[in-house]
Amino acid sequence: MLDVINTIVPVFLVILLGYFLHAKELLPSPIVGPLNRLVFYLAIPAMIFREISRVSFEAYFSTPVLVGVLVPILTVFLVGLVLQRLLRIPPPFSGTFLQSSQHGNLGYIGLAVAYYLLGSEGLTAASILAGFMMLLQNFLSVLGLQMFYRGPERKHKAWFFLKKVVGNPVVLSALAGIGFSVLEIPVPIIADRGLKIISDMSLPLALLIIGGSLSFGLIRSNLRLAVSAGILKLLFLPALGLLLYAVLRVPSSQFLPGLILLGSPTATVTYVMASEMQGSTELASAAVTMNTLASCLTFIFWLSFFVQ
Repeated sequence: MLDVINTIVPVFLVILLGYFLHAKELLPSPIVGPLNRLVFYLAIPAMIFREISRVSFEAYFSTPVLVGVLVPILTVFLVGLVLQRLLRIPPPFSGTFLQSSQHGNLGYIGLAVAYYLLGSEGLTAASILAGFMMLLQNFLSVLGLQMFYRGPERKHKAWFFLKKVVGNPVVLSALAGIGFSVLEIPVPIIADRGLKIISDMSLPLALLIIGGSLSFGLIRSNLRLAVSAGILKLLFLPALGLLLYAVLRVPSSQFLPGLILLGSPTATVTYVMASEMQGSTELASAAVTMNTLASCLTFIFWLSFFVQ
């Protein structure tokens, strides 16, 4: 358990450092946005492509591990639909609640925890899983928002649907890396070293950006739904994954990258998606902030069972 604490706590201290730098205007809002785009469109995709393309896909891919992350995500989405009716959540909040309860921050927090806890091999395995998970997460998130969307421009929203699901640069980089790995296409040394230079800035900068994006002002007014989404995302979702891994008899050495990704907090992109599809940006902001901080404790809780 001490190894887990020694890994998880520094990760979240860097996140809090990002919040402190933002508060002191050393990481002001006009900078956070461009840096976020730099990480999302360049640094993280470069890291994922490099990690996957240079290894044997067969050695790192496991169908049972993949099933153990995809089935829980779909299950939580369906449970969220039931809760939406039971809790009588208004339509503007419903789509955001659905995505906040299953759409995890894989690229920024999940991969960082996987790398700092499990090393390069854990990062590679997590990167492969993340590509498939993001496809499903994005599909379900936009589907949930579309179900409760009450505005005009349905054709525009259909294009938005396709763009968010298929056009995600992290997904595309993972699929490209898988293609290079399966076909055994070598990456030239010059290109590989350039990708490594770009990759090395991805995780530390991503954590600082997460901290700079935290906002505490809207938690109180959205506490009930944010807590409900957090219970689904941080507790119920990983528990379902562990149950499925137990049924499939997958050893912990194989499923730990999947467990880390399942335990990742609500993704910051939920705010952007809620804004573009008339969801609740206030609930998205509250869920991201609260679940990000709470995930420090839930990561330690889940991982302490399997990492000595």
